[in-house]
Amino acid sequence: MPDTEQLPLQPVAAAPAVNPHVVPLVIISPVRDEAKYLRRTLDSVVAQTYRPIEWILVDDGSVDATPDIVREYAEKYPFIRLLPRQDRGFRKLGGGVIAAFNFGKEHIQHSEYQYIAKLDGDMSFGPLYLERMFQRLEIDPKLAAVSGKVYRDEDGHYIEETHIDEQVAGQFKLYKRKAFEDIGGFVQHLSWDGIDVHSAWMKGWKTFSFYDPQAWLWHHRIMGSSDKHIYEGRLRWGRAMWYMGYHPLYAIAAGINRMREKPVFIGGLLMIVGFFWCWVRRQPSYDNMEFRRYLRQWQMTRLKKTLLGKK
Repeated sequence: MPDTEQLPLQPVAAAPAVNPHVVPLVIISPVRDEAKYLRRTLDSVVAQTYRPIEWILVDDGSVDATPDIVREYAEKYPFIRLLPRQDRGFRKLGGGVIAAFNFGKEHIQHSEYQYIAKLDGDMSFGPLYLERMFQRLEIDPKLAAVSGKVYRDEDGHYIEETHIDEQVAGQFKLYKRKAFEDIGGFVQHLSWDGIDVHSAWMKGWKTFSFYDPQAWLWHHRIMGSSDKHIYEGRLRWGRAMWYMGYHPLYAIAAGINRMREKPVFIGGLLMIVGFFWCWVRRQPSYDNMEFRRYLRQWQMTRLKKTLLGKK
């Protein structure tokens, strides 16, 4: 946890950066009906002291002003590009998001990029965010992916979207290209944001999210609430745990741990229900057995350490 004197404050919209340092980074943002929050994300990126060589915003079938907002910024900033994608007719989370991401990846113009990131269209962050990320990546050659910690504002109080330090925030996931290609990219399924980091660990890479008062990530929606409602989001989370190959005991522990978050108790319970609903119905799961064995061994080791009070 951050020190009390370093509690996160939502970033004030900063002016566009003057003479930013351009880095060999391509950001891809799958967006669909993000008009409510997208300007915050756009303003955050154009204010960065470290600027990507290319930012592709894949419009995945928006019916609101999302594409118009992107075009407005693209006219001012040549590194920003709108890439329309055929509308599938509905928001498809997980697999659909990664399909849109991959569509953007296929249309990268700067083939010499060395870093790649997925960024959601409902985020904001301070102007030093990317600079701090690159400082971390340059220190450790085995560090594959990195992020700051994620917060949201609830009734004037900051709430951290809790993850272990080794879990990089899916809302702004920044990878070294070499590591990203080594793990085969993202899986087109709800559990992409867990399979990637464990795959990286299996291959000897590290991933890290860290506390830094200059690198908070602000999420302007409750995680899992972008489609239908938060209750469906928690059921979906349970289904993702099943697909990924969670050990049943770890799935129960994860649901209990999330019961303290909104919606209190019921959210964590729905995660557990979603997991065991898939188990009873023998829903498809990730077919990489080596990965699943590795994941369950890691989970049980972590669960034992937690029960024994070890860090």
